Amino acid sequence: MTENERKIRAEQRERFDFAVIAGWIPPGERVLDLGCGDGRLLRYLSETRDVTGYGVEIDRESVLRCIRNGVDVIQMDIECGLSGFEDHSFDHVIISQALQTMRATERILCEMLRVAGEAVVSFPNFAYLTNRVAIADGHMPVSEDLPYDWFDTPNVRFFTIADFENLCEKLGIEVRERLAFDDHGREVDQDPNLNGSLAFYRLGRKA
Repeated sequence: MTENERKIRAEQRERFDFAVIAGWIPPGERVLDLGCGDGRLLRYLSETRDVTGYGVEIDRESVLRCIRNGVDVIQMDIECGLSGFEDHSFDHVIISQALQTMRATERILCEMLRVAGEAVVSFPNFAYLTNRVAIADGHMPVSEDLPYDWFDTPNVRFFTIADFENLCEKLGIEVRERLAFDDHGREVDQDPNLNGSLAFYRLGRKA
């Protein structure tokens, strides 16, 4: 696959991810997007769901790209919590394919559900079949959803769908909806921990 083909596939994958998340965001909501990168998800939600809100990003260059994309952004380290935001100040908090790059996983999940009624989380499933095959062959997996070599990956947590749901149970977090897709973008119903490459969750506090 050429570099241009990889770029096209990545853009198609990004649009797919955004559309899945947008399906869980009612129009007109206040949204906080954690680890927002250049702000494209929040801009997409603004254009398609008429949301308002903020992106949160630590990287200076990404913050500048957010501004160029017309996205309101706050530069801060979410590893330290979300103390700058009041309880229930947003309808949804999103962390899209960034939780695996965070060390303070439990704190972040709990903080998300302090500042919003619901959280949306997406992440690559390390237990996906092709990832297991790569490890069985003696190598760390590299794929569309885990695109980095082991020596330059930003990921610090390698977890699975089963691991994530166990953590939610431990933290008293309710899984309100889950969607899993293979690496061709097809929704997976049977054994998502084996057959799902990318997972999306809609989360809330247990009553």
